[in-house]
Amino acid sequence: MMKKLSLTERAYRQLRDDLLTCRLVPGDRINIKDVSDNRGFSLGAVREALSRLTSEGFVTQDDARGFRATPISIGDLMDLVTVRSDIEGQCLRRAIMSGGLDWESAIVSAAHRLSKTPTRDPADPARLNEDYADAHGAFHHALVAACDSPWLLRMRDWLYAQSERYRYLTVPLATGERDLVHEHRDIVTATLGRDADRAVALLGDHLMATARLLVDAQDGAMRLPGEKAA
Repeated sequence: MMKKLSLTERAYRQLRDDLLTCRLVPGDRINIKDVSDNRGFSLGAVREALSRLTSEGFVTQDDARGFRATPISIGDLMDLVTVRSDIEGQCLRRAIMSGGLDWESAIVSAAHRLSKTPTRDPADPARLNEDYADAHGAFHHALVAACDSPWLLRMRDWLYAQSERYRYLTVPLATGERDLVHEHRDIVTATLGRDADRAVALLGDHLMATARLLVDAQDGAMRLPGEKAA
């Protein structure tokens, strides 16, 4: 029997989903009473959820203004991509060293599912398709699942979640020139071929290509949501 989630856990999951998908725009104030009234959670459950999200870096707090969705910036994005590439690359190397047939099969399955899932939301093409987001997360998890370091995997998971807020913002900027299926296929080929250097290099290029969409947009005078004007 599935364990019933507590009000705090439900509040946490809903708020985290809103933060990751930028329904709560970076920099926006989060009113505890409004969340409680609109979602049917107690004030205490919302406060506990926001405290947990603060410890995870998704929410910031100040004494005068309460809670806000953590602001984002190009500087933060580039630092995040650099660190994530390093950590996820280490995970991938170790997975390649220790992964077996089940690991290989899971990668192939995850890549196939991802390639068959539309990137954009059919009901709103300006937004990322939630099914694609799930498939994308499953693919990147499958690549590193055989890594033998729980601490590296925990760090990778946290960095991946932080990256999701930025990735959701890239959807309206994608022009169709990028071949994501090809990028993923190349990573899979190198990984299954046990070519760790090539797999890690392709993964880093893949992560940076996503970041470049936002960097190029800012160069074109577009500001990110929640980013202050210079």
